[in-house]
Amino acid sequence: MASLSRERAGKNKYNPPRQVFSDSLYNIVKKFIAMAGMDIFYRFLKQLHPVSEGDWQLLSAGLCVQQVKEGTVLLPEGKVPRELFFICAGILRLVKRTDEGEDITIFFLKENRCATILGNYLEETPSPYVLEAVCDADVIVLHKEYLLRLYEKIPYLKSLIDQITRQGLLEKVLARNEYLGLDASERYRYFLQKEPDIVSRVPLSTIASFLGITQQSLSRIRKNGRL
Repeated sequence: MASLSRERAGKNKYNPPRQVFSDSLYNIVKKFIAMAGMDIFYRFLKQLHPVSEGDWQLLSAGLCVQQVKEGTVLLPEGKVPRELFFICAGILRLVKRTDEGEDITIFFLKENRCATILGNYLEETPSPYVLEAVCDADVIVLHKEYLLRLYEKIPYLKSLIDQITRQGLLEKVLARNEYLGLDASERYRYFLQKEPDIVSRVPLSTIASFLGITQQSLSRIRKNGRL
């Protein structure tokens, strides 16, 4: 998907441009970013369940940190999802493409969340949705096949991953329901109050598609409300 013009504040602090560094220094920076991402994920897991150093060594051996640019498609439409993505930095979005070719943002996912197309991931069926980076992001990739092997070695891991994915599904449902009954202006004001960091980091057109209004309407709402 092509990048869109936007009003935004700043860039992802975890993605320094390559031209600033020599190749050797750039590789060191990339390694540091990967280590930082792993540490974020490790601390996230330990908040939910005790994880021993030995179990973490088993789990982390099959993980990798990927730096993705805005517009990168992590899970394309029509593919069977076989990965979970833990977001260390940045924002992803779940997208539905209409028959007319319009992209509708279903849900935003930001730091310390796991992302996939859950129903299709569990049932191993092609997904009708797209998972896309809506700004530069660092994600940890968890492959399903590797997780299934680990479930035999780390007995509590399956229930832990299930807990994380169920929470993500609940947040998605609640997020959509919160906007029911609100007019366009009220939806934007509520979104601005609830997700101010997303407003400052992603294209307005993406926010408009999530709120179910045109970008022109959203611009008028912002102008009239001086937002």
